[in-house]
Amino acid sequence: MNVVIGVVVVVVVTALTVTAMLVVRKHAPEGSYFSDGDRASGVFGVLATGFAVILGFIIFLAFESYDGARSGAETEALLVVRQVETAQFFEPDTAGELTGMLVCYARSVVGTEWPAMDEGTLGDALNPWGAEMFRTMRTVQPTTDAQDSAYDRWMDQTADREQARIDRVHGVEGVVPLPIWLALFVVAAVIFGYMLFFADRAERARTQAMLMGSVTVVVTLLLLLLVFFDNPHGDGVGRLEPVAMERSLRLIDAALEAVDVEPSIPCDSDGRAL
Repeated sequence: MNVVIGVVVVVVVTALTVTAMLVVRKHAPEGSYFSDGDRASGVFGVLATGFAVILGFIIFLAFESYDGARSGAETEALLVVRQVETAQFFEPDTAGELTGMLVCYARSVVGTEWPAMDEGTLGDALNPWGAEMFRTMRTVQPTTDAQDSAYDRWMDQTADREQARIDRVHGVEGVVPLPIWLALFVVAAVIFGYMLFFADRAERARTQAMLMGSVTVVVTLLLLLLVFFDNPHGDGVGRLEPVAMERSLRLIDAALEAVDVEPSIPCDSDGRAL
């Protein structure tokens, strides 16, 4: 959901609730439907506070998921660069093969996996280049202390990279289950319905509109914020983008050029095998 859609949702919902308040106001008694305004305000305070506390807690959990996905993407991108460095300690043929696969892995994340995450179609699919690197490493037999150390280091980095990828992908599914969404919308509807009982034909129309409109805007914005954090990928301001992996690709290209290494890249620009 981008900013334009969010603004449209807020305007439409606010217009509907304000219109409902003004319609009810025409037939409302003076002083609202409540005979005891203080008691009614106290009950509304309980409703609003309970809703705000629950919603705030859920937003915090959703933000943790959002931040975990962002952190996972950055960690994964950093580990790809480190694995390129580690690969250079193997035999030249193996080093070139692994380097090319790492470049394809990064390209696949940017060009294939990220669009799939945006559309919610990635599912449990594995990155094919991760599997290819595993097959290659099964044939590696370290012959020197440096290669033996690089082998162990590569395995540790691979495990960390796979965990970082899991963190990145985990945010696609969202963390807020359907029952919580239903409960939030029901409570929001109860609050709006309760607000209609504050309709007072003795009050000015603009005052009544402000009363309902301000509550509607706040509640709607909070729900949209939860939607944003629960769906961190896609188009729009603040959405997660493969910036870290794109930066890693540039760093890899610069590093390989600096050391005059030109590995064979077995994929296209989107990481698809040639």
